[in-house]
Amino acid sequence: MSIAPRQEPCVGNASVAGNPRPAKQLLRRSKQFVGAQVLRLARCFLYHLHSACLFTFSDLKTIVGPKSAFGVVSVLSASVFGIKPIPPPSWVVYRIPLVVFWTWINLLPFVIDNQRQSASIREDSVNKPWRPLPTKRVTQAQARYMTLTLYPIALVASVLLGGVKQCLALMVLGFWYNDCVGADSNFVVRNFINACGFVCYTSGAMEVALGRPLPQNTILNQWFFVVGAVVFSTVQLQDMHDQAGDALRGRRSMPLVVGDAPCRWMTAGPIIFWTWFCPWFWSLGGGAYGAPAILGGTVVLKMLKQRTIKDDTITFWIYNCWLVSLYLLPMVKRYGVAQ
Repeated sequence: MSIAPRQEPCVGNASVAGNPRPAKQLLRRSKQFVGAQVLRLARCFLYHLHSACLFTFSDLKTIVGPKSAFGVVSVLSASVFGIKPIPPPSWVVYRIPLVVFWTWINLLPFVIDNQRQSASIREDSVNKPWRPLPTKRVTQAQARYMTLTLYPIALVASVLLGGVKQCLALMVLGFWYNDCVGADSNFVVRNFINACGFVCYTSGAMEVALGRPLPQNTILNQWFFVVGAVVFSTVQLQDMHDQAGDALRGRRSMPLVVGDAPCRWMTAGPIIFWTWFCPWFWSLGGGAYGAPAILGGTVVLKMLKQRTIKDDTITFWIYNCWLVSLYLLPMVKRYGVAQ
């Protein structure tokens, strides 16, 4: 008579079947690990997003806000530029976040590339010590990596949203301004690059708001030329409150080259001229001169009379409001407001 061999119980299966604690503990630990990784990534993302906002904070009032406004109000005034078909206002409102994002994402790599330069770090340690590089929140190597990463991202965004030509032009201008020291060696070149950059931002923002390539017509090209000329002849106002930092880095800005007082008078004249010329360009009535005249007059008076760093900073804010009042003139023409 044969005896069947004795089978040993499967200890592992028995313990899992009889005691589900190890499986629950493994699941709980897995959830904790995944949660910790998600939290770490979220903190990292928020940290770098905060850094990006610090990089662009000073330019929100000069680039992101005014140029986005230009794009939106220009499309709302499409008929005065001969643009057909005219998009409905609801379409333009829907695209406002896209316009702001396009302007910001094209600005971000430029300002990071600018602020990562050794001379810029020395300047910012005096003028803007809260920026990421003076506070060592970001290293120069990290800033360079961010620049090289963000330029392609800006190009992809432009392919999807519009403004590809403007994006490519901004890359060239950024290289000239930052890496070829175009902003430091000559204030005429500095103003020219700034003027070209402003036209790229305004036309790109307008194209994104429109949702299709801008038409090539005389009135639109003339208005872009006027905008560029306004910036070229007056943008040195941004250098008035930065003279200490500019001197530290050896930048030949207009106030340092021609002198503080002469620069102020040389800026006041063009502001007065453009305050008259831009409403005249659009054949507007006397009421349309009101806002540009009030803001432009305030800029001129404060610039000539109040010359502390704090005063010049406030004057530059008002100057940007004056620029926006000029950007609004096509809408005044379109809707017949204040004519």
